Amino acid sequence: MPASPPGDERRKRRLALVGGSLGNLVEWYDWFVYASFAIYFADSFFPGENPTTQLMNTAGIFAVGFLMRPVGGWILGRAADRHGRKSALTLTVTMMSVAALLIAVAPTYGQAGYFGALVLLLARLLQGMSIGGEYAASATYLTEASARNRRGLGSSFQYVSMTCGQLLGLGILITLQHTLTTAQLESWGWRIPFLVGALFAVVVFWLRRRLQETDAFKEETAAAEGEDAHDDSTRGTLKALWHYRRQAGLVMALTLGGTVAYYTYTTYLTKYLVGSAGMEKTTATLVSFTALALFAVLQPFAGMLSDRIGRRPLLITFAVGCTVGTYPIMTALGSASSYWSALGLSLLALVIVTGYTSINAAVKAELFPTRVRALGVALPYAIANALFGGTAEYVALWFKNSGHETMFFWYVSGCALISLVTYVLMPDTRNAALSRAEAEADGEAARERPAAAPAEAAR
Repeated sequence: MPASPPGDERRKRRLALVGGSLGNLVEWYDWFVYASFAIYFADSFFPGENPTTQLMNTAGIFAVGFLMRPVGGWILGRAADRHGRKSALTLTVTMMSVAALLIAVAPTYGQAGYFGALVLLLARLLQGMSIGGEYAASATYLTEASARNRRGLGSSFQYVSMTCGQLLGLGILITLQHTLTTAQLESWGWRIPFLVGALFAVVVFWLRRRLQETDAFKEETAAAEGEDAHDDSTRGTLKALWHYRRQAGLVMALTLGGTVAYYTYTTYLTKYLVGSAGMEKTTATLVSFTALALFAVLQPFAGMLSDRIGRRPLLITFAVGCTVGTYPIMTALGSASSYWSALGLSLLALVIVTGYTSINAAVKAELFPTRVRALGVALPYAIANALFGGTAEYVALWFKNSGHETMFFWYVSGCALISLVTYVLMPDTRNAALSRAEAEADGEAARERPAAAPAEAAR
């Protein structure tokens, strides 16, 4: 089959990048908007006099959503490896739309007692399952759809879109804060972003239906129908993943520090500035919005850098910075008295975190072969997130409520230290072959090298 013209190939890659990223944006908008608006709807579902306890209850449901991520990672990762990245991406956004709509119409405690909290819990479980598959499907899709020498750049758009989804949620929050009173926000205004998310997801469903499948998956499917047909029954299964258990363990270890740091400086940051630094809600929200906007801009540059120097230098820089810098940064943020001081410290933390976020999707995808790549990324990543990322905010609030808030800073540093050891010991994945065509090209290059060696010596 003739190769596509270079111009057509570039347009195809751009369309894949845009389509995958926009869908990912809406998925993570729906996921993060829960955390952004929790300060307004916490007392609607959990009555009481202690605001910290109310936030702990909503944070607990936020964490419970992470428990479904391994289930979603397993089911949807298997679907992505067996039926295609495109079909899995379409299914995840459908599930997220339903979950957002459930939260938007959930009755409050005053209307139906704890039934409203139950609806909230069910919606978060559905969101957890959806996002468990979304991360792997989008990470795999964006990495496979990128040119080999630009996979770091291509995969960096996963966190660009994730962050833009969070920015969209914060932008809506800021808009509502300036157009509605606090009483209106706490009464009914908090429902608006969930309705918006459900509508966005419908649009993205249509967009993802028009995406093209990646060449790597199509190659694998063609091979499965030919000489490797006897292996097709294990494609995307736990049995197949077991053969790559070392790589799965690497995914969990390298995720540990990054996910705790990311959720500390994104979803928990606003609550920390309000509850510990005593900052106004509107000011704290603006700090988060500005820092995240600059953070999103940094991702492609770090991704491009990894394409030139490798993945490990960025990962190691992140882990060292997080291990050493978390305590002084969080301590300073706790006493920040102005917008600018809080912004500077928040941005410093997010610059450090960029060493992980910009390339982690590519690193994980580069560890596995095509036949088990989505499941290999999804399941261990989702388990690590369920245990550490989803509980980060709850652990922080628990330490605060017990009077030992600074212990959480050491907890974040400890998680980063574990990942640092992993980064130092693991191989760099930048040159990994993601498709059969790339592997064949590597084989041809290797066969040519011995023949070239005598010629070099003769010179």
